[in-house]
Amino acid sequence: MNSEAIMKIENIILRRGGVTVLDIPELHVKQGRIIAIIGPNGAGKSTLLLTMAGLLKPNYGKIYYRGNPVDSRASRSEMRRSISVVFQEPLLLNTSVYKNVALGLKFRHLTGSEIEKSVDESLEYFGISSLTKRSAKTLSGGEAKRVSLARAFALKPELIMMDEAFSSLDPPTRESLMEDLRHILEETKITAVMALHDREETLRLAQDVTVMAAGKIIQSGTTSQIFNQPDSEFVANFVGTESILEGTVSSCAEGHMVISVNGKVIEAVGDCSIGQKVYCCLRPENVTISGQAQGNTSARNVFEAKVSRVIRQGFFYKLTLDCGFPLVAYITMPSYDDLEITPGATVIASFKATAVHVIRRER
Repeated sequence: MNSEAIMKIENIILRRGGVTVLDIPELHVKQGRIIAIIGPNGAGKSTLLLTMAGLLKPNYGKIYYRGNPVDSRASRSEMRRSISVVFQEPLLLNTSVYKNVALGLKFRHLTGSEIEKSVDESLEYFGISSLTKRSAKTLSGGEAKRVSLARAFALKPELIMMDEAFSSLDPPTRESLMEDLRHILEETKITAVMALHDREETLRLAQDVTVMAAGKIIQSGTTSQIFNQPDSEFVANFVGTESILEGTVSSCAEGHMVISVNGKVIEAVGDCSIGQKVYCCLRPENVTISGQAQGNTSARNVFEAKVSRVIRQGFFYKLTLDCGFPLVAYITMPSYDDLEITPGATVIASFKATAVHVIRRER
């Protein structure tokens, strides 16, 4: 058992109606880390979360908590006392906010003073002390989410599991709650596993990421590894690698590759055999746009490009470019105005060799 892991699952198979909905050979949850489980709708994120929490029983496989197998009613009960689960819907009782947050503590037979102390601390954490006497049915969506989270944190769990904690919230409410939750997790050092579907949420909160599809884990690693070094075209697409180009390695020496892409040449860092078919993956934020070629650029890849499409996204623009191959770039609003970019305009697109992540393709 990995000494850093608070939880480990191995060889988990879960079937429903004869259909395998989870097939997880192994997954570690490291102590004190914030882990995001991401993937498309129907990937099995919520099912995995509920299985890890002991709320769904797998057909095969084992769950270990702090090195001990969770394989009996007693061991499941023991594990659950150390875990809090926050569901997508707040699931609040039709009573006061205080009583909702105190509910789990009463089930654990704490004294009145202990309950009061824990409830007050948790309400303060989430900035909802003023709601103590409010009826849960009068709360807004954001307030209800905060009460649900406060109820979970009041138990002072070793591990907290959250299923789509920010769903159905308007942008300002979502932004505020995300920031508060990040600070709380950093301060309390509680291990957290979150089922998420939003890239921004994952980048803001998670230290580790597990990518799922069709009930299976496709890739696990640190947030940086998953977003910057995806193992497959599927993962690259899902984490927002907008440019995924098919190419063939034409030369490789001392960790430097030259890759032929649609008659153009892209330089990248890595080692592949000559003739190897690859994907060249580029995140849009790593592409620089200028009005003319700059002699002092450190970028190894510089291309004249025609602007095919412009889409405004919040405070920046997303450009689709034709460099002889398709390329996507982000540009700030001031730069967009300064360069007077319009569809059909010609610009210079550049990116460093180190910005190109190379994935081998099957021949």
